[in-house]
Amino acid sequence: MATQINAAYSESSIRVLKGLEPVKQRPGMYTRTDSPLHVIQEVLDNSADEALAGHGKKIRVTLHGDASISIADDGRGIPFGIHPEENAPVLELVFTQLHAGGKFDKGKGGAYSFSGGLHGVGVSVTNALSERLEVTTYREGQVARIVFSQGDVVEPLVIRPATEGERKSGTTVRVWPHAKYFDTLVMPMAQFTHLLRSKAVLMPGVSVTLVHELNKESQTWVFKGGFRDYLTQNLSSDPIIPLLEGEGFADAQNDSFADGEGAAWCVAFTEDGMPVRESYVNLIPTSAGGTHESGLREGLFNAVKSFVEMHSLLPKGVKLQPDDVFARANYVLSTKVLDPQFQGQIKERLNSRDAVRLVSGFVRPALELWLNQNVEHGKKLAEMVIKAAQSRQKAGQKVEKRKGSGVAVLPGKLTDCESRNIEDNEVFLVEGDSAGGSAKMGRNKECQAVLPLRGKVLNTWEVDRDRLFANNEIHDIAVAIGVDPHGQDDTPDLSGLRYGKICILSDADVDGSHIQVLLLTLFFKHFPKLIETGHVYVARPPLFRVDAPARGKKPASKAYALDDGELTAILDKLRQEGVRENAWTISRFKGLGEMNAEQLWDTTLNPDTRRLQPMHLGELGYGQTSVLMTKLMGKGEAGARRELMELHGDSVELDV
Repeated sequence: MATQINAAYSESSIRVLKGLEPVKQRPGMYTRTDSPLHVIQEVLDNSADEALAGHGKKIRVTLHGDASISIADDGRGIPFGIHPEENAPVLELVFTQLHAGGKFDKGKGGAYSFSGGLHGVGVSVTNALSERLEVTTYREGQVARIVFSQGDVVEPLVIRPATEGERKSGTTVRVWPHAKYFDTLVMPMAQFTHLLRSKAVLMPGVSVTLVHELNKESQTWVFKGGFRDYLTQNLSSDPIIPLLEGEGFADAQNDSFADGEGAAWCVAFTEDGMPVRESYVNLIPTSAGGTHESGLREGLFNAVKSFVEMHSLLPKGVKLQPDDVFARANYVLSTKVLDPQFQGQIKERLNSRDAVRLVSGFVRPALELWLNQNVEHGKKLAEMVIKAAQSRQKAGQKVEKRKGSGVAVLPGKLTDCESRNIEDNEVFLVEGDSAGGSAKMGRNKECQAVLPLRGKVLNTWEVDRDRLFANNEIHDIAVAIGVDPHGQDDTPDLSGLRYGKICILSDADVDGSHIQVLLLTLFFKHFPKLIETGHVYVARPPLFRVDAPARGKKPASKAYALDDGELTAILDKLRQEGVRENAWTISRFKGLGEMNAEQLWDTTLNPDTRRLQPMHLGELGYGQTSVLMTKLMGKGEAGARRELMELHGDSVELDV
């Protein structure tokens, strides 16, 4: 007998979480919960931002005997007066309200030009997840103190005059992390110590001290300049050439970047051992890398490639790739970005597209100059890089031989890539000849191939496999990728696969979506093992481009939006930065053919800045998905399609 669940769903069923309640309900969305390391780092980053802004030279971290941790700095101190709009003490707002902080206004004479803090979330998360949190701030001859518990004020703000001997300015935050929110309250000391030491390395002249209250031990780190000593101490083997250290920052006359944006770096090349790689954005450690690391990679590769070509060092038949240079690179990279875009709240990866150009633009000329001033060292580096390229190509040739010689003649309209490395190679199935032309000019010839498709692709849902090749487009796709059509229960030979990624690239509009669906139908029905093994992708080109005028310290810029939602977010951000309404220009791409080669590379082809969505079977599995696909793509399924539209039509956005 079926059990009937009688659950009322009405207006009163909707809950609105206030204040810090969302953080306490879902802490994992805001921080790491394996240990309190990240919530303590949020406090530390605020002190580091003060030092980065030129206010303060000392940060002191104390591990107390009662499992609490305090962080003290000699910065400006958090303001504690009444906020003019919220009618509450600023000190209280900063610790109890999500999205309350002093780091939003980058270009209008704001309190911070460059900061790791961006959106006023960090330290309020620390407060929400703490059993107790005490804040003392010293400012303008006064001392203010307030105490919280799990985000609630338990001891109201008290302000008193500073006594003789007390510091003039700064902030001390003492945190007791709450055991119920973390797997353990034990701090991972190796990671914590490394974090503190790296802050000192990144801020020359600023001292960072760690005090253990119980055993009365303390360590202080202060570096007078450069990353050289830091990187040397951490290398697992001797570098093959002297360490390469440099920096570059934009000035007020720079047309592309804001005054002060840029990077400092130190690079060492070693022949063995685990590479040391650390990157930071506005002093925030980016353990998952991002576009600033891609910029370093691009700058190093182009400089070394230019040196090799200038001195005619490359043996015949050898072609360099970025990984040949980057594979043995050890580095510390510190980047300053005015308005960084991170992936997620814990900021492990930088997503800002312009950071590739920013870092590469400073690294390449500096390294090219050094190599040409130190030719013998340059030749030694080139020798290592060429050896890596030869090993890679040799491995690729072995794979090629195993394929056998019975290869079909490739379609004439396929513009193939030069590499034989299947893992790196990718083919773009491009809608239309004009877009295909831009893709051919904008692509990386080494590892990106382009196959333009003319007109709508055949709906192959009900086409027998032996009739597929009657269609020229499908014939060309099958021959280009090197795999024969097959069914879900077959065991096809994938050894002939010529590309690790098969990317569907169509316009961002409705017609483009239709072509996407037709191609996905083809792969799902007749090449299912390519989806199962993760070889099929959909490229997501932008629908809009926004050209914004200069504002404050930030020069004129362009941004790309995937859809209306992203466009709205970009315009809201411009308004926040003080750009006058409609001072921007919005261009809508009618199709990929409207993009020039450079735009197509920046937005859709460049692995560092594009959005490429992998296709895989969802929770329904192959069988249920097939039933659904029959309803969507079957010729005699008009009634089923109508039913689906009636059920789900309201959730579809129309582009008319």
